[in-house]
Amino acid sequence: MMSSPFLSQPKSVTQVMLWVLAALLPGTLLLGALAGPAVWLQIALAVLAACLCEAGMLRLRGVALRPFLSDGSAVLTGVLIGLTFPPLGPWWLVVLGSFFAIVVAKQLYGGLGNNVFNPAMVAFAVMMVSFPAQMSQWTPQPALAGLEQWHYILSHQLPAGMAADALAGATPLDAVRTGLLNGQSLSHLLVAGPWPVSLDQLWVALAWLLGGLLLGWRGVLRWQAPLAMLATLTVLASIAHLLDAERYASPLFHLLAGATQLGAWFIVTDPVSAPSSVRGRLIFGAGIGLLIWVIRTWGGFPDGVAFAVLILNLAVPFIDQYTRAPAFGQGGA
Repeated sequence: MMSSPFLSQPKSVTQVMLWVLAALLPGTLLLGALAGPAVWLQIALAVLAACLCEAGMLRLRGVALRPFLSDGSAVLTGVLIGLTFPPLGPWWLVVLGSFFAIVVAKQLYGGLGNNVFNPAMVAFAVMMVSFPAQMSQWTPQPALAGLEQWHYILSHQLPAGMAADALAGATPLDAVRTGLLNGQSLSHLLVAGPWPVSLDQLWVALAWLLGGLLLGWRGVLRWQAPLAMLATLTVLASIAHLLDAERYASPLFHLLAGATQLGAWFIVTDPVSAPSSVRGRLIFGAGIGLLIWVIRTWGGFPDGVAFAVLILNLAVPFIDQYTRAPAFGQGGA
């Protein structure tokens, strides 16, 4: 017969990472089915590079390899890099991005638990600024099939008779931003039928949302930051769209396009680089939602998720200072 005390045991780092990886699986499978096997190669390259960088830095720091390599954090970082980088980007892009994520953004700060910035978003931002052409190789439909994708990623050589511009394709966010800058109206730019994005992008966004709800149901993530981010983005987009529907995209477009859902449920919820208090996480998420809308509307990059997260990561110590509950025995202001 069971007896008290009934104390819940906190989840280990490895358990949390495994749950997050499981929640990413529906969206990853769907993205792989739509974009082709290139997605799986990019994930494999990023995971391998992340684990090798992790092992190398742990060895240089004189830290035991097994406990930290087996916690799954490097694997999760690699998977997120593989998902957020272009499927047909050259192999060295994800490898170099993984180096910056693990070595610069994680291990140089002291490893997991000490990093100020989200490692996967550091990788994306550094590569986007350094190699914008390679980071823009997104295609609405896979221009290469099967192993042709792997050959192109590893050799950067196209099949005979195929032009390089066959792989170039603007994302909905990029198309809207470019069209608005050229004086076009949204009614001419958004032609995906009843939805503001294509059905492929709609299903992928819903798959990320499903994974996020699974993590919330299992108690793996804290809901304040993602909901504050999505609510703020929705409110700002709604107000602007009501004021000028031909100039500002609808809230549904912002919620479904780009990395909104992936960022909300799998990036913003990072417990290391986010505030520790409930009120702090609400402020953190709201600030990210605000910056995403500002960058998408007036910024130089089509999707602002990575930059918004990194900017708010900088503000986390300040947010914690003014939102964290006072320690027991100390008076609050």
